[in-house]
Amino acid sequence: MPALPASIADWFAAKGWAPRRHQLEMLAAARAGRHALLVAPTGSGKTLAGFLPSLVELVEQPVDGLHTLYVSPLKALAVDVQRNLLTPIEEMGLDIRVETRTGDTPSDRKARQRARPPQMLLTTPESLSLLLSHPESFQLFATLKTIVIDEVHAFATGKRGDLLALAMARLQAIAPGLRRVALSATVADPDGYRAWLAPDGDIETVALVQGDPGAEPNIAIVIPEGRIPWAGHSGRYAAPQVMAEIETHRTTIVFCNTRSLAELIFQDLWAVNELKLPIGIHHGSLSREARRKVELAMAEGRLRALVATASLDLGVDWGDVDCVIQMGAPKGASRLLQRVGRANHRLDEPSEAILVPGNRFEYLEARAALDAVENGALDEESFRRGALDVLAQHIMAVACAAPFDESELLAELRSALPYSALSDELFGQVLSYIESGGYALRAYDRFKRLTRGADGLWRVSHPKFVAQHRLNAGIIVEATMMNVRFRNGRTIGKVEEGFAATLSKGDTFFFAGLVLEVEKMDVEDLIVRATSKPARIPTYGGARMPISTNLADRVRAFLAAPDEWPRFPADVREWLEMQARRSALPAPDQLLIETFPREGRHYMVVYSFEGWNAHQSLGMLVTRRMETLGLKPLGFVASDYAIATYSLEPVTDPRPLFSPDILEHEFVDWVQQSSLLKRAFREVAVIGGLVERQHPGRRKTGKQVSFSTDLIYDVLRRYEPDHLLLRAAWDDARAKMTDVGRLADLLDRAQATMLHADLPKVSPLAVPVLVLIGRERVAQGTVDDILLIEAEALVAEAMADD
Repeated sequence: MPALPASIADWFAAKGWAPRRHQLEMLAAARAGRHALLVAPTGSGKTLAGFLPSLVELVEQPVDGLHTLYVSPLKALAVDVQRNLLTPIEEMGLDIRVETRTGDTPSDRKARQRARPPQMLLTTPESLSLLLSHPESFQLFATLKTIVIDEVHAFATGKRGDLLALAMARLQAIAPGLRRVALSATVADPDGYRAWLAPDGDIETVALVQGDPGAEPNIAIVIPEGRIPWAGHSGRYAAPQVMAEIETHRTTIVFCNTRSLAELIFQDLWAVNELKLPIGIHHGSLSREARRKVELAMAEGRLRALVATASLDLGVDWGDVDCVIQMGAPKGASRLLQRVGRANHRLDEPSEAILVPGNRFEYLEARAALDAVENGALDEESFRRGALDVLAQHIMAVACAAPFDESELLAELRSALPYSALSDELFGQVLSYIESGGYALRAYDRFKRLTRGADGLWRVSHPKFVAQHRLNAGIIVEATMMNVRFRNGRTIGKVEEGFAATLSKGDTFFFAGLVLEVEKMDVEDLIVRATSKPARIPTYGGARMPISTNLADRVRAFLAAPDEWPRFPADVREWLEMQARRSALPAPDQLLIETFPREGRHYMVVYSFEGWNAHQSLGMLVTRRMETLGLKPLGFVASDYAIATYSLEPVTDPRPLFSPDILEHEFVDWVQQSSLLKRAFREVAVIGGLVERQHPGRRKTGKQVSFSTDLIYDVLRRYEPDHLLLRAAWDDARAKMTDVGRLADLLDRAQATMLHADLPKVSPLAVPVLVLIGRERVAQGTVDDILLIEAEALVAEAMADD
């Protein structure tokens, strides 16, 4: 193993530590000039392992320019890592400057960083892309030796990963000796990530370093009063037990799967917080100031509990957290492991975590997640082709820095794995789109952003397009948001415009741990005041995380394995046993469909286990086809596990409803007629630079952006239906909004594996999804009471042994 310089070795000795094996292996890979992927559990000194080779190199061969670039998916994580890195650097007495650069960095510091960079710069993919759009980027990155990508699983397979892969290709062209390093605690397919990380996808150039496993996590499932609820997906019923855990631990993070659930759980915990312990809330809709305040209170140990969403899934290191509680099902084994890792950032001590399932299916999912973690079976990630809107944005960034040669740039782009199969023809179409906006928009100068000169090089047509690019570049297109603020001007966060539009003066809702009453609505502001009245709930779109395929397969296996049932609680066992008697339990490869009458309606329940997004889409398609077949559908509901439709006519043969051609006919009609494609187009138009979100000195409202993109969308649909961005929007609509891959798999096997049970009445397995129908049609205020009565009536009917 390589030796450490004295200053670093002495620091380890003074702490009473020795470098771990994987930290020294990362150093050995660096000395051999190899790229490296480190997969090591949380608390194992992963971040230090990523930076150790850079520290050693800077001690042995000090440089004044930029040496190491660290890229993180979160601004908060960059700030957190800077804090954790500065301490050892100071203690080692090293003369190394470490700075962060994110969207929050003041502009004067950004300008200074370009002129006199630190040796280590911590940033995000978006800020790196912006840096590459400056002419100085060639001098800035010429000295770069290493790029470290933290939490690589969080973004490699999405659009931010596409942007980062393109940025790495550009950096490698500027600094050919650049070494690439990626870090993660949860990776199911290391070779997939090695290929993504490597120049030209050459997996052999990337060393795989694996950390030693830490202590096995101690994960329990809470079963309050010995009963698991029939319906719901929040675990809210367990607030007293959750509060009891908070009271007996130093610091607890309570994870929720959606922002609106986080608000509700915070209220529920506050209502039973008899000891008045300090509790905070943290999610992406809160203002930056509110989030920073909570993060600081956690770092200083002033909070006993924090209710949070995925905004805290990654890496933020608070040493005092000794318990993590997951409200509702975790939706994936990797996500559960990531969250459990937030408890007790020490490798040799077990993390403690508690799962609170929201209903009986969620109990099975929680049990499946626990088994998967025990067996080390993580969720597979799917790498896909790079997105065209991201490609267009990157090409514009390259042009902003300097004129480029078409064939040289194409070779550089193909060295990034997501774009390795980019054809000459498609590349030409992307260039043509940036050059003129496309055939239908050619007449407008505002879309002519690139020009090819007499020397054959492409350059930006006018300096205004450079400023426009830098103002608008980025991958994250938030749903249109409105500021929530008090009359005195204090802003407390944002809610989606779609939700705000449903509110009238005097309406109340939960937000930032407060009950707020609407006073009035301006163009961009929702003016509120605090109130003691009861509240409605904020609804945040796009926050649904579908169950992973890995966990869905395990839940299916439970249904068909009675020998597993003895380890389930008595009421879950009884539920499955009664289902086996009254109807059927599907084998793992079967698609169970039940039909039965109830109260003058005809129900069909499909147990497809493909996740909420795919089910929501399938519900839309199936009810359209039912309409065509004269079955008079009234509606449908979807959960992660099943879909239920209800109609005036019975479904006697479900086969015609599930033929694969539904994706060719009904799916295309639905996507084009609904707002799905328009919403997808809005995002790709913003990312692809067709529509600006910001002008110098002012930001467009979401309404204005929507208005602009909707106009262009209508023009392109009519005059250029195969426009590059319409194709990109179709790809997005398919992948993101409808989980079409899972839908297609389900429909392909449906005909061969369908098991149709025609029943005289509701089955036990149908109860959790049928209760949702009540939720859809009940007025907000009385929802809980009526649902409880409805659920009890359904349960009595389904569980009667007759």
